[in-house]
Amino acid sequence: MIKSMEIILFIFSFLTLILWIFALVWTSWTLFIQKPLEPTNSSPKSSGKISIIVPARNEANRVLSKSISSMLLQDYEDFEVVVIDDRSTDATGEILAEIARDNPKLKLIKGRETEVGWLGKPFALQQGFQQASGEWILATDADIIFAKNALKTAVAFAIEKELDALTLIPKINHGSFWETLFMPIFGWFCFLAMPPNRVNDPQRKEAMGVGNFFLFRRSVLECLDGFTLVRNEVAEDLRMAEILKKRGYRFRIEYAPNLIETRMYSSLKEIWEGFTKNLFSGLRFSVHRAILGSFAIFFLGVLPIFLALIFWFMSYKTLAYMFFLVYVMQVLTFVVIHLRWKGNPLYALFTPIGLLLFMMILLNSTVKIVTGKGVTWKGRKIYETGGVEPPR
Repeated sequence: MIKSMEIILFIFSFLTLILWIFALVWTSWTLFIQKPLEPTNSSPKSSGKISIIVPARNEANRVLSKSISSMLLQDYEDFEVVVIDDRSTDATGEILAEIARDNPKLKLIKGRETEVGWLGKPFALQQGFQQASGEWILATDADIIFAKNALKTAVAFAIEKELDALTLIPKINHGSFWETLFMPIFGWFCFLAMPPNRVNDPQRKEAMGVGNFFLFRRSVLECLDGFTLVRNEVAEDLRMAEILKKRGYRFRIEYAPNLIETRMYSSLKEIWEGFTKNLFSGLRFSVHRAILGSFAIFFLGVLPIFLALIFWFMSYKTLAYMFFLVYVMQVLTFVVIHLRWKGNPLYALFTPIGLLLFMMILLNSTVKIVTGKGVTWKGRKIYETGGVEPPR
């Protein structure tokens, strides 16, 4: 019986090792072929006016002023910044009003109460779209810092490639231990699910949008009735990308660390709340995907290092070595990621802890939404029983 269990565990460790070797090779190759979008200083021809739409809710204690200022300092010739104060309960409105007094390019809108059937951010984006006058519409967030030539580069690229929409992946800045550990893991899972090279292939169904920077031709949004089709979506950027690709629009995703940057969350609490809001939605509210994903993360990502330690102390050295090799492949995979995304490669040593955190947030997100308890974000409760129903 013991011998049979050893054989089963050896086979499991071997297969897991093969999976992580493949993950290392695949990750290295995917990151190698993903070239950053290089900034340009040349003005695009026949570009037209750009309207930057920025929903802002309870952003007073973050980088609101720096973010909006970076948008207003763009070297693009014709643009406006349309900011929707989404019924903030802090000093967001006062900060925006102060900036608007000295900047005629800033159009400040007092957001209306969210209508039935809508979630807060899509409704704010829709209000901004209704007030925007540009030929290009850029949906972004109030915590994004723009390089001076971000608009010029994005529009020039979109015109050159004859795109209907373009979304950019920002540089993610880290501060705390948990950010530096968790954010590369989240990014890696996004890459696993939606590799950029496949997203950019019109023959494939994969689609990924990044709400940090999502540029549309106005004519495209008008055909879609603005953000109406994603009105009750937490992951409105992901769903919008899926809609664009399904309907045959010319759409690309690009990595642009030299054009935009952000610090998404500044603490473990914010990470927990933010991704509790997003993870189950990202799986299209599929309980079986959430369960299978959690099991896979635990058995393939979290458990191996602990089994290596257990078997070492039990003197099952062959099994200990095999599971330790699995851990080594994990670490090497995330060393590659940290180096590519300007993180700290030493944090790769804590990969199992980061994977465990991801699994726990995913399960929490699933339970909160499925049971109707809902998720709290910026003072609002979403996906409660009796509220907006999760799309199926």
